Amino acid sequence: MTTSQANSPIGPGYEGVQGKEMRFRDIFRDTLRSEMNRDQDVYLMGEDISGGFDKDTKEPLDAWGGPFAATKGLVQEFGPDRIRDAPISEAGFVGAAVGSALTGLRPVVDLMYFDFVTVAFDQLLSNAAKSRYMFGGQTKVPLTLFARSGAGTGHAAQHSESFYSMLAHIPGLKVVVPSDPYSVKGLLAASIRDDDPVFVVNDKKLINLTGFVPDEDYVIELGKGRYMRRGADVTLVGMSYTSVVCQQAADQLAEIGIDAEVIDMMSLSPFDEDILVESVKKTNNVVIVDEDTPRASMASEFAAVIADKAFDYLDAPIKRVTAPHSPVPYNRGLEIEFMPQPEDVVGTVKNTLGWE
Repeated sequence: MTTSQANSPIGPGYEGVQGKEMRFRDIFRDTLRSEMNRDQDVYLMGEDISGGFDKDTKEPLDAWGGPFAATKGLVQEFGPDRIRDAPISEAGFVGAAVGSALTGLRPVVDLMYFDFVTVAFDQLLSNAAKSRYMFGGQTKVPLTLFARSGAGTGHAAQHSESFYSMLAHIPGLKVVVPSDPYSVKGLLAASIRDDDPVFVVNDKKLINLTGFVPDEDYVIELGKGRYMRRGADVTLVGMSYTSVVCQQAADQLAEIGIDAEVIDMMSLSPFDEDILVESVKKTNNVVIVDEDTPRASMASEFAAVIADKAFDYLDAPIKRVTAPHSPVPYNRGLEIEFMPQPEDVVGTVKNTLGWE
């Protein structure tokens, strides 16, 4: 097994490495398959993930793999014992997964929409995150959960939230936010192999994104960020889909002569304080882009670390580009206005640098 370097570039930076362009959703499913083949204790649980079985023959039907096709076809390979359909009770099956993790299995739970985290919050807060601590480290909770976050796909207020900061607030629960096919492969594999509960937050806008993925087996160390683009004038900090937004903004800024550096945080708990401080000490300006609402958000937490550890290096105040403090609107035009856009980032950078 090889381990990726946290600050390594992707795509063009992998000249000579065997790999291919893949969609986010396809490499996610392939990584689930690889981890299930690698470790017989790994199994999947969630609503509608198998597709059901013929009532007469008991053979698996053509599995659709849930509304996002994340597990499509896996029941044919691994059978109903390892691809387990759950009842519509997130609290119930997350609790069952916590219990099975405590016995030594490695459950992977599909929570479908990220908003459904709240239905299972007591299990996450009181049991998954605290069991290892309360047993004095004598047990492990190798539980992985994943769900889809984010606005922009017309799923309305109850299926479009990005409040991953709520999970990052919980001690004992790790939170990762892949931003492309390369990072989701490495982060998902690392999460499943980890002995603590890990939540993998997948933005819906990334599902059909394509990108280069090495063929080799690799993991990305949890808690590390990476440089997506080097620059000298301003640091753009992204997470999940906003890392894509930051790259698009950096391209627009380059056209007017502003050299932006882009950091993809990848992990929210723990997170990489060093990369934030290192970059800001070089560029002396920072804009943090976060689709979550602004109060007690990851953008606020990153800003606090920068203010604490790199304040004397700043030439201008720390700026945040976030969603408004509002539920996600259903109207398409309002939904687009709700999400941070590259143009919003460009305008904030120009204001920060005194260009307007």
